[in-house]
Amino acid sequence: MNNNDILRRLRYALDISNPTMIEIFQLSGCSIEQPTLIKLLKKEEEEDFIACSNPLLSLFLDGLIVHKRGRRESADEQPPKPDASLNNNAILKKLRIALDLKEEDMLAVMGLAGVKISKAELSALFRNKGHKHFKECGDQFLRNFLQGLTVRNRGVVLKQGTGE
Repeated sequence: MNNNDILRRLRYALDISNPTMIEIFQLSGCSIEQPTLIKLLKKEEEEDFIACSNPLLSLFLDGLIVHKRGRRESADEQPPKPDASLNNNAILKKLRIALDLKEEDMLAVMGLAGVKISKAELSALFRNKGHKHFKECGDQFLRNFLQGLTVRNRGVVLKQGTGE
């Protein structure tokens, strides 16, 4: 799954407007203009498409955490550094934090996408990479999670194979 697809699916699943997307980016210290945002939301084959880098998606997810949960209350709070090595596990973790999802919520979201997963399988996705029970989060799992979020938040069931 490419970062632009993740950004588009999140925008749709959480019903986020363009001005709110720009505000979310700004909450992480990233200034982005409306024309640039529109180019980021385009599909690869469309004219003026701009690829969304890992650091840019990381900034959006960090801004989403602040947007949904508020800023931390520490005196020496530094703006988050964009994560260049962002992977599906980190994306899933940031979404879990932003949306304040507990284990049961995560399982329910996956269930809405028609995926049954055990608590042990889910917790393996949030372990450190060196842990013996760590499991890599695949594109299909992340895609199903985003589909479950769409069903949960919008009541819309997506057709398989589409991002809309």
